[in-house]
Amino acid sequence: MPKRLLTGRVTSDKMDKTVTVLVDRRVMHPLYKKFIRRSKKYAAHDAANLCKVGDMVRIEECPPISKRKTWLVVERNGEVLAREGAAA
Repeated sequence: MPKRLLTGRVTSDKMDKTVTVLVDRRVMHPLYKKFIRRSKKYAAHDAANLCKVGDMVRIEECPPISKRKTWLVVERNGEVLAREGAAA
């Protein structure tokens, strides 16, 4: 099965080698047929500590790195990052 890719905005970079990414999605209300914005925060691994608050990043699913971290930052502001540090 292919790994999931999500795009979101970095909301926190205070942790070491970890960023919090806010991912927005639009879902249709089942009764009213209106689009609603839903969001969720993910903890993602940033091995080089490159990402700053406000950056647009793409995260990819990976094997668990810690209790909450199962995502890896693969792209930052359109530039692809090196894929190292997943097997920490």
